[in-house]
Amino acid sequence: MKDSVANPLHLKSLNHISLVCGSVDEAINFYQNVLGFIPIRRPSFDFDGAWLFGFGIGIHLLQTEDAENMPKKNEINPKDNHISFQCESMGAVEKKLKEMEIPYVRSMVEEGGIHVDQIFFHDPDGFMVEICNCDNLPVVPLAEDMVRSCSRVNLQMMQHQQQIRVVHQ
Repeated sequence: MKDSVANPLHLKSLNHISLVCGSVDEAINFYQNVLGFIPIRRPSFDFDGAWLFGFGIGIHLLQTEDAENMPKKNEINPKDNHISFQCESMGAVEKKLKEMEIPYVRSMVEEGGIHVDQIFFHDPDGFMVEICNCDNLPVVPLAEDMVRSCSRVNLQMMQHQQQIRVVHQ
């Protein structure tokens, strides 16, 4: 089989993200009680940390060795590095964040008459989290004239079709 131009490393999915934390306990509380991740078993490393899992992705929390000097972001900037989650109800998300007294910023993207609502907020260490209804926005490959929903199933199908085209060329 020829190497796929679209997937030269033969990747299957995103496995996890790692985040350095000032306090692993505070981060566990946030990712478990705000976002709904569950703690899972972690190999015995020679440093403090925790692993959590939810929504098909792992979050690996790593305890910093110097919590006092860890940079902390206070301003919520939607253009900053972040992880994004799709949700069922933006209204429910906003209501819950207000109840939990978590500061957030709302944003809205409009493209071709399609509206995507976004809410941005920080974890305890200033790493940004986005919640959106991104399913509204179709994924349109630049090299193709296909329009598909931003779902994992359709994206996997598109990648598979591209691999088949590369093999048959």
